[in-house]
Amino acid sequence: MNTNNLIGQFNQFSIVLKIIVLNTLIFLIVYLGSFFFKLSPANFVSWFVLPTIFLEFIYQPWSFLTYAFLHAGFWHLFWNMYLLYWFGLYVLNLFTPKRFLTIYLLGAISGGFFYVLAFNLFPVFNDVNSNLMGASAAVLAIVIFIATYTPNAMVRIFTFRIKLWQIGLTMVLLDLFQLPSSGNAGGLIAHMGGAAFGYFYASQLKKGNDIGIWFENLMDSILNLFKSKKHKHFKKVHRTKQSVRKKTKPSPTNEHQIKIDRILDKIGKSGYDSLTKAEKDFLFKAGKD
Repeated sequence: MNTNNLIGQFNQFSIVLKIIVLNTLIFLIVYLGSFFFKLSPANFVSWFVLPTIFLEFIYQPWSFLTYAFLHAGFWHLFWNMYLLYWFGLYVLNLFTPKRFLTIYLLGAISGGFFYVLAFNLFPVFNDVNSNLMGASAAVLAIVIFIATYTPNAMVRIFTFRIKLWQIGLTMVLLDLFQLPSSGNAGGLIAHMGGAAFGYFYASQLKKGNDIGIWFENLMDSILNLFKSKKHKHFKKVHRTKQSVRKKTKPSPTNEHQIKIDRILDKIGKSGYDSLTKAEKDFLFKAGKD
């Protein structure tokens, strides 16, 4: 098997499929590794799950993110990835892969903070020592984000047609109803953290406030660290030429974004199904660029 071919195929995947593949590979590594080293999966990944004890998570702050790529079992992984694929496609039809990744990762971090705060603030958790793992908070952030941004978009489930906001609300209410009696109260609280972030992000974005832009800039800065100095210098020389050109010629990028904004406004008012085929094709192509 040619490794280069596999890497090439992986690079052609959408960001949704890349995250699904990554979660699946990590799941296989954890369970095979725990088998060969005779450890329970939880002990094998103890440095990557999110703990509740302050002195523990303060020494492994990366766990606020890494916990979201670990799963307790096959069905835990399956349902998270199924929902991620289904709702992730809706997000990619309207937004760039970078924004999708921002929602996913910040949703995971938000879920982690809700989880830690709950276990350290509420007396009901005083005698509970638990660790958090799973992508549910990140996935619910994606679900609630798109359900908030395009609430009237219709989805067909078998023979029924239902709006996205109804699906999002149902998922949140089910988690809330299960909270007092569930043995996974911490996980459900993390769900609420992801949902809260998805709702707030979408609400602000509809008002023209992109609260995730700082995270996108941070990701760009990290990626730029891996670029060679020669490549950076090449870009700097051409940036000067482009800035001069912009003074005399309108930017096609701005026109492209204006068209996207008009279509998104139409979706917000009338739902996704109100778009023409040409508008849907345009958004699908824009989401892949």
